[in-house]
Amino acid sequence: MPRFIVTGNYTASAMKAMLASPTDREAAARAIVEAAGGTLESFYLTTGDSDFAIKVTIDDVTNLIAGLMVTGASGAVSHLKTVRAFTSDEFTAIQKKAGELAIAYKAPGN
Repeated sequence: MPRFIVTGNYTASAMKAMLASPTDREAAARAIVEAAGGTLESFYLTTGDSDFAIKVTIDDVTNLIAGLMVTGASGAVSHLKTVRAFTSDEFTAIQKKAGELAIAYKAPGN
């Protein structure tokens, strides 16, 4: 099943609400991911450019994007980024496939 890493930031209004009434943000993330048909594999609060990072497995990426639209539209998060993640085994298979396809490609000047 495809897996994705999603990162983002909490907005000032979300942080203000968390100060006033702390809540389990992993539970909130799990709820929207599961409603979209996926599984939340991990949830981390992070330092640096993003406030959080989640790892999601889901068959239909359009459902994941719809769930992210809901969270973005809530005004609680911003700068959402989604990247597809591959296991080492999946990448090995990709390399083998690339080797098979290489015969079809001609570089410029060749």
